[in-house]
Amino acid sequence: MKTKIILSLMLTMLFLTANAQAPRNESLAYDIMFKWGLINKNAGHVTLDTTMGNDGTFSSILVGRSAKWADKFYTLRDTLLGRVEIDGLKPVYYEKIAHEGGEFKRDIIKYQRSGNTVSATCDRYKQKKAGQPIVYSQKLISAEGYTVDMLSSFYYMRYIDYSAMKPGESVTMNIFSGSRKEILKITYKGQESVSIDKADHNSYAITFSFTSEKNGKVKTSDDLYAWISTDSNRIPLKMEGKLPVGTVKAFLTNYSEK
Repeated sequence: MKTKIILSLMLTMLFLTANAQAPRNESLAYDIMFKWGLINKNAGHVTLDTTMGNDGTFSSILVGRSAKWADKFYTLRDTLLGRVEIDGLKPVYYEKIAHEGGEFKRDIIKYQRSGNTVSATCDRYKQKKAGQPIVYSQKLISAEGYTVDMLSSFYYMRYIDYSAMKPGESVTMNIFSGSRKEILKITYKGQESVSIDKADHNSYAITFSFTSEKNGKVKTSDDLYAWISTDSNRIPLKMEGKLPVGTVKAFLTNYSEK
């Protein structure tokens, strides 16, 4: 379900912007809205907390959950944990604990680097339904070039120098999604005004495209859209994605520095 992709995404260092601040202690909160025809309801909530460490890394935790009315159709309780090197925004550790529609999954990714090669060990625990046994599997993934995961990509997109790009230009990288490698392309669409809580904000509009690793042409999910503030904080203000029926949107409801 594409809702969980957005939650994960909520829910980078090829083009560092000179006026964007480095990662900092902060908290962000989002409401997830579902829209289909005349229906426009709050479908869930997401929070993301970032904590700076003393070892050259920062840790982050994203928690997403569906609203009570939405639980009747699809229950979602996701927790994403990550640790990222401040220098170069290179992920070190990623973990996803997911309870989605009665299914349980836990993915743990530990990164290793040698030159331009990024490899990772992915440990996966999966339970189809409550009461069934938990199945364990392990897979090794590798890629050449800059590589992120669903959580660290959130930070990467905030530090691209969009002001130096023309609409239509893009940045491409590898992304480890669970136990597989995909290609993530972030395309700059231009500056747009976006309304959040009846206030207009100038933003950089971007799209996320996910394709298979084999040829980079076969889409593995629909595109996601995001709007990022043009000030030095580079705060993701809004995200949007399509569902088989309707659309799901994430709106910033709170931002604070800790």
